[in-house]
Amino acid sequence: MKSSRWRWHLDQMFVKTNGERHYLWRAVDHEGEILESFVTKTRDKKAALKFLKKAMRKHGRPEVIVTDRLRSYGAALKEIGNADRQETGRWLNNRAENSHLLFRRRERAMLRFRRLRSLQKFAAVHASVYNLFDSGRSLYSRSNFKLNRAAALAEWRGLCMA
Repeated sequence: MKSSRWRWHLDQMFVKTNGERHYLWRAVDHEGEILESFVTKTRDKKAALKFLKKAMRKHGRPEVIVTDRLRSYGAALKEIGNADRQETGRWLNNRAENSHLLFRRRERAMLRFRRLRSLQKFAAVHASVYNLFDSGRSLYSRSNFKLNRAAALAEWRGLCMA
C-alpha cells in the first residue's frame, strides 16, 4: 500500500484502436512510478470519477493531486470531496506527460492496438514492467545501480519462468 502523503499527477491520453479514439487515464506518483492505468471510451466526469475511485481504493488518498485543466477532474474531485487537494498549472503536470513517451514508443513498435481489451492489458503490464526496471539512474552510484538492475532482471526471469 502506498503512502497517502504523496503527490499524484493525473493525465489522460488519446489512443486509437481500430480507428476509434479511446482514452488512457494514468496516475503517476511524485517519483515517476505509474500507479494506475485505466482505459475508457469517454473523457467525461463519469470516467474521471471511476478512474479516481479505482486509484484511491488501491493506493489511498494523496495529499495533492496535480492535473491538467480538464474540467472532468474538478467535477469528479468535487464529488469525492477532494476538490481542495487539486493543483493545476502550466508545467506542473510534466511528470505525467513524460510518462506517456515510453508508452507511445512501445505502441508504435507494436503497430497500434486492435482491441480495447488488449490496450488495457498492455497498459497495465507495461506500467508494472516499467516500475520494476526504472530505478532512478541519477540517484545511485554505478555499483548500486548495477546491483538494483541485476535484482530486477532476476525477478523478471523468475516471473517469466513461472
